[in-house]
Amino acid sequence: MITKIILVLILLCSMIIPVGGFLLSKRKEGGFKAALGCNVFFFFGTLLIADLFMFQGNVQAAAEAAEAAVSTESWRYIAAALSTGMSCIGAGIAVASAASAALGALSEDSSIMGKALIFVALAESIALYGLLISFSILG
Repeated sequence: MITKIILVLILLCSMIIPVGGFLLSKRKEGGFKAALGCNVFFFFGTLLIADLFMFQGNVQAAAEAAEAAVSTESWRYIAAALSTGMSCIGAGIAVASAASAALGALSEDSSIMGKALIFVALAESIALYGLLISFSILG
């Protein structure tokens, strides 16, 4: 019980302190690197402390648990999550650049609205392709 409370407090501190560092870095020039360093430090510090708390004690595994760890069922879920997650990250990057270029082009000539929407929709379809791949992996 006490380890859960400690982990929750560490997690809250690892979220609040970097946000405060970021807000303070807006006032100073070049403070972004300090805020990023603070965020990385607290993220990996939280991971390290959570690992220390989680992996202490004796490990006792039954034969059934060892067989379940070898099974390929869990790899399917990891593959589906990775295909969806990575495709959504790629789609976000593509939509960010395509949409900003489309808005810039639309501000100069409003007759190209259809072409701009097609390019943004093509960039967004990357996420749908990743979702379809994950459905086929799970199915």
